[in-house]
Amino acid sequence: MMIRFHCNGKPVQVDVEPNARVIDLLREDLGLTGTKEGCGRGECGACTILLDGKPVNACLLLVGKIVDREIVTIEGIAGEDGSLHPIQEAFLDTGAVQCGFCTPGMVLSAKALLDENGTPAVEAVEEALSGNLCRCTGYGKIVEGVLEASRRLTEGQDRGGG
Repeated sequence: MMIRFHCNGKPVQVDVEPNARVIDLLREDLGLTGTKEGCGRGECGACTILLDGKPVNACLLLVGKIVDREIVTIEGIAGEDGSLHPIQEAFLDTGAVQCGFCTPGMVLSAKALLDENGTPAVEAVEEALSGNLCRCTGYGKIVEGVLEASRRLTEGQDRGGG
């Protein structure tokens, strides 16, 4: 079946099997390999993407659910010049990245939170990340990274940027 949607701000039209998963479409058909498959059951969050601004598990999502909708993957949050998003920079600066497998999902979950609530409390950050598992480390540095990103994004808005 032919479907149309927007991915990372660009219109996409692709012929896919109706029972195809969005993660397979992204990785295999569109070459967007930043979205990772961890468990394949929607439990780990490695495959998190944003669908109309909300975090969802691409491993559980069938392609029919994205018709005429907007998807953002980790590849879609970088600047047009390839610069890192402030959330990605904050993750690097605070040591929130270890092996990196969970990082795209964590960053996108953080982005959804910060787009909705620019100055979240620690508890809100923990709740927003609760669907994302990190097998390398505790979550302290990741929460710190989200809070640092919040500070940077808020400061950027205060200066008339971002």
